[in-house]
Amino acid sequence: MLNRLLITGALGHIGSKLIHSFTSDEFEEICLVDNLSTQRFSSLFNLPKGVNFKFINEDICTADLDKYFEGIDVVIHLAAITDAASSFSDPQKVEKVNLNGTERVANACVKNKCKLIFPSTTSVYGVQKDIVDEDCPISNLLAQSPYAESKLKAEAYLSKLGKNDGLSFVICRLGTIFGTSIGMRFHTAINKFCWQAVMGQPITVWRTAYNQKRPYLDLGDALSAIDFIIKNDLFDRRIYNVLTTNTTVKDILDIISNHISKFSIQYVDTKIMNQLSYHVSNKRFCDQGFGFVGDIKQGIEDTINLLKGAYHKCQKI
Repeated sequence: MLNRLLITGALGHIGSKLIHSFTSDEFEEICLVDNLSTQRFSSLFNLPKGVNFKFINEDICTADLDKYFEGIDVVIHLAAITDAASSFSDPQKVEKVNLNGTERVANACVKNKCKLIFPSTTSVYGVQKDIVDEDCPISNLLAQSPYAESKLKAEAYLSKLGKNDGLSFVICRLGTIFGTSIGMRFHTAINKFCWQAVMGQPITVWRTAYNQKRPYLDLGDALSAIDFIIKNDLFDRRIYNVLTTNTTVKDILDIISNHISKFSIQYVDTKIMNQLSYHVSNKRFCDQGFGFVGDIKQGIEDTINLLKGAYHKCQKI
């Protein structure tokens, strides 16, 4: 059993689900680092009994990370600004958190000999044709937002530290997350569409995106991937695409229509629209022995049922 695990951004969409999945026999201590900028206090409610959690209310951009990373075996670095569309409004802040913050985390890992799991994004592929994989040349990576650009720069920094300073890490290019958690947000496609449909709002679709194929990742698969990496010591300094499925907005809306019969679609413009559809391969990660089992139909059903329950209760008050 590993001694100590540390998770940055521990109260977010992925982190809040992850920290509620641990059992008492996995780690001697689990340190949860979060600056509470999104006020997700509820992510700390009803944590599993028997697990030795330590909550640290700190910002990765300013904290004395060496103090917290000393004696840590594995760092899962989830802290990030992840809303691609809104990242245009403050690209300097996005770079500070996603790049400079990651640099600070990575350097602390080197100094304290921690292994690092870094969630990047399949958004770094930007405008692509057909199927793309991790061997896509850097020159062909056309990040379409400050968010994706910051993640791509962070990947390069980790590769440099791995080569020059011996950092043990793995980069996971995650598909767009779907699935419920205490700390879930609703700026990503599937969650946003479900929210809008349940609330009777028009579903806002990027004007060029209706038939474009994009990669998506079931939250349960994301947690299983993290567990798989740790248990198999997969810190080989490589990049892995981690995604459950590739699908179109049309297919997603067809699934939603099975649960909500009437909704309208409003087409909107965005700076990250493009005219190409692309399919991301997860073969490299599967070849390591991992199996994706998430179901996008079930994920959408669970999200809609959760939102319907809350919506109906609110209407009765």
